Amino acid sequence: MMSILGQRWKFPILWHLADEGTLRYNELKRGIPLITNIMLTQSLRDLEKSYLIERRNYDSIPPRVEYSLSERGKTLIPLLKQMHEWGADQMELVVAEAKKLKA
Repeated sequence: MMSILGQRWKFPILWHLADEGTLRYNELKRGIPLITNIMLTQSLRDLEKSYLIERRNYDSIPPRVEYSLSERGKTLIPLLKQMHEWGADQMELVVAEAKKLKA
C-alpha cells in the first residue's frame, strides 16, 4: 500500500476528494497550489490505476473530466482522518516544547 500512497502528492489529492467530493482537474490544482501539472496528472493516473479514484469523462466541448473517490478509496477516509489528527497532535507537542525551550 505504501508503494501506492508513498508519493508526496497522493495524500493531499485523496484528502481534497474526501473533503470536497467530485472535483475537476483545475479545482484539484487550485486546492493543492504547489503541485505541478505533471505531478498532478501522474498522481491521478496512479490513483486511478490503484482503483482509489474514479475518472469520469464527459463528451462536451470543451472536454470535461471529473475525479472522485472510488468505493475502495472511501475506505481510506478514516485512516486519513486519523493521520490528520495524529499530525495535529504532534504539531501541538512540538510548539509546546519550543515554548518550554524559550522560557
